[in-house]
Amino acid sequence: MTTYGNKRLVTGAHYGLRDWLAQRITGALMALFTLAVLVQVLMPGELGYDRWAGIFSAQWMKALTFTVILSLAYHAWVGIRDIWMDYVKPVGVRLALHVFTLVWLVACTGWAVQVLWRL
Repeated sequence: MTTYGNKRLVTGAHYGLRDWLAQRITGALMALFTLAVLVQVLMPGELGYDRWAGIFSAQWMKALTFTVILSLAYHAWVGIRDIWMDYVKPVGVRLALHVFTLVWLVACTGWAVQVLWRL
């Protein structure tokens, strides 16, 4: 942080409130989704592939699951990015970790969506 007289120049990315709010919203969405799936799974009856596939076969459930998959990826990105920014000081290493993390999360998201749409 640099100061010039009475004016204060603050440096940094200013992600604070937006990321804090995003973490809470995506976390709450994932928690509610988990509870909804648990309720369906804990209903009486045999839990096999047919029932599991049936839970996710409705188009609205696929759309909701897709939204949760994207939320999970964004939630993970914000958390891991903050860890890299806080604890990895060499800029080149931090950049490499950011790129690796983004590629990994995009690949995992693509795989999860592919699995979802196969059901």
